[in-house]
Amino acid sequence: MAVPQAADGTPQPLHGVPLLLGTFALSLATFMNVLDSSIANVSLPAISGDLGVSPSQGVWVITSFAVANAISVPLTGWLTQRIGTVRLFTGSVLLFTIASWMCGLAPSIEMLIVFRVIQGAVAGPMIPLSQTLLLQSYPKAKAGMALAVWSMTVLVAPVLGPLLGGWITDNISWPWIFYINVPVGLFAAGLTWSVYRDRESSTRRLPIDVIGLALLVIWVGALQIMLDKGRELDWFHSDQIVVLAVISAVAFAVFLVWELTDEHPVVDLTLFKNRNFWTGTLSISVGYGLFFGNVVMLPLWLQLYMGYTATAAGWVLAPVGVLAIACMPFVGRSVATVDPRKLATVAFVVFALVLWMRSLFNTQADIETILVPTVIQGIGMAFFFVPLVALTLSGLEPERIPAATGLSNFVRITAGAMGTSITTTLWDDRTALHHVQLTEQLGDATGVAAVDMFVKLRSTGLGAEQIAAYTNRLVDQQAAMLGANDIFAGSALLFLLMIGLVWLARPTKAGGTADASAAH
Repeated sequence: MAVPQAADGTPQPLHGVPLLLGTFALSLATFMNVLDSSIANVSLPAISGDLGVSPSQGVWVITSFAVANAISVPLTGWLTQRIGTVRLFTGSVLLFTIASWMCGLAPSIEMLIVFRVIQGAVAGPMIPLSQTLLLQSYPKAKAGMALAVWSMTVLVAPVLGPLLGGWITDNISWPWIFYINVPVGLFAAGLTWSVYRDRESSTRRLPIDVIGLALLVIWVGALQIMLDKGRELDWFHSDQIVVLAVISAVAFAVFLVWELTDEHPVVDLTLFKNRNFWTGTLSISVGYGLFFGNVVMLPLWLQLYMGYTATAAGWVLAPVGVLAIACMPFVGRSVATVDPRKLATVAFVVFALVLWMRSLFNTQADIETILVPTVIQGIGMAFFFVPLVALTLSGLEPERIPAATGLSNFVRITAGAMGTSITTTLWDDRTALHHVQLTEQLGDATGVAAVDMFVKLRSTGLGAEQIAAYTNRLVDQQAAMLGANDIFAGSALLFLLMIGLVWLARPTKAGGTADASAAH
């Protein structure tokens, strides 16, 4: 059955029940994908123990998925032209579902890592193509609403991942964090195909850029391994880290030259000639890196130093979706009429406010104190992705949208991984610094507060070793809190500085399209 075409050659928007079902199917598949990037985090101790490996080896369960996913995302544009948007998306969901099932059945850490690599690789096209299909499903005037729905899945899923993963691991068993994808994936794939099978994009045979792909694998893989192993190997004091850094840098430089001169590049770097594309991509990526790094650090602090369980820490993060969901319809409607740069500015200001509030936390912070900025953060989440994605894709021809979303999401995913590693590393460094300073203060015998504390502890019957252990635990807790405060404050400042970055973009017309005369 032929689908009516719009003037630009894309299918006419959906209406009524098909629009509702299509939106639900795409959102469900995207949510499942993004959820899997974080759901295994709190399950690593259980996975490592069950498979007989150390926690540091278990981290490869996370890293292997991230590396494969980051590498495959930029291939979206080329694969779409070879296979077709609908077939590629539906096939990716089905393969992701099969890989998830195999992850749950994995008998060893080696096999689990292999299946996680496959899972991450086939997941690559899912997120950018979900954006493409959603934008084709809605009229241009309602593109903001489509992006609003999509952004909720991308931002809320990483927050709910640790909560769901912790609950499943505590109450069932870790393989079920993968098994739950099977019914969800089959349903999402079937529903997507039933709605979109008659809306397939045109295809053409293009040669694969083997050299470009190989360079991409090398520099991304080396970079991710370097970031993952950096803390363990003391960063550039390790020859292994230095070698990985050199390999990544050289491969990246050659990759840039090759992709800019090859006739059929695996990644269309010419997209960065568009001012709104590079400005929007950079804003989304830096913002997401800051957001994701702090999302990882907060529950770690709660679990390691505040006595929270994994499930309890997840519940503390859960209310972030309340105001995000409430504000999303407003943002979705506004992006068609309000300058996206203004909406993005709101997001950056709110994120800065939330992180500044967290920088004031102390070890006596109660649950209400911790929850307030979490709830407010939902406003920033609602205003973050929708306007920035609209800004990033504005002024691009329809046939370039898959490649643009793939490249933009590749940069975002890479920035998220870097943000996590940089945040946790800086937190460790600042914690160590504050630990030394606090220990020096305690070592001052004339410190009235310290002497008074030691006297009180002795009066309870504690011995010298017990007092030393108790004191060290207090110092550890305070140092970690002060280190986290430094990271929160620094992140808040960076979000404020990013306001200037987003205003480098060109203004857009109603509906989120860039001014054609000044798009570059």
